[in-house]
Amino acid sequence: MPLNIVLIEPEIPNNTGNIGRLALASGSKLHLVKPFGFELTDKKLKRAGLDYWKHISVSIYENQEEFFKMHGHKEMVFFSSHGKKTHWEIEYSENLFLIFGKESVGLPKSLLSAKNTVVAKIPLKASQIRSLNLANAVAIAVYEGLRQLSI
Repeated sequence: MPLNIVLIEPEIPNNTGNIGRLALASGSKLHLVKPFGFELTDKKLKRAGLDYWKHISVSIYENQEEFFKMHGHKEMVFFSSHGKKTHWEIEYSENLFLIFGKESVGLPKSLLSAKNTVVAKIPLKASQIRSLNLANAVAIAVYEGLRQLSI
């Protein structure tokens, strides 16, 4: 798998469904970290993921502790509007973990301030906008990674 897409406590089923479809289209693996703001059986999730959901490579974790215990030693980039680097400055590598927070508040500050944490942002040109839609942000990051990896 070229990339790993990680959603920490996603809240909106439509976004998660769209990101699942993106994961399949890009050959990436989707990691979902609970708690969710919806049920995995939600009609909106299934509608956004269409009939592709059954083909998506997805892993589900009960909480952040379980996810980081399993994957914390792997290469990761955390995405936040507070990042110092842009997504263009990240050196993507196969199996890189792209970490995104929940729609309402993003990633916890404790994750963003951890030692050796790489935090990236997607530049916004209008001061009136705080952030992009989660599904759009994930798509931008994933396809920049695929471009760099020439996949």
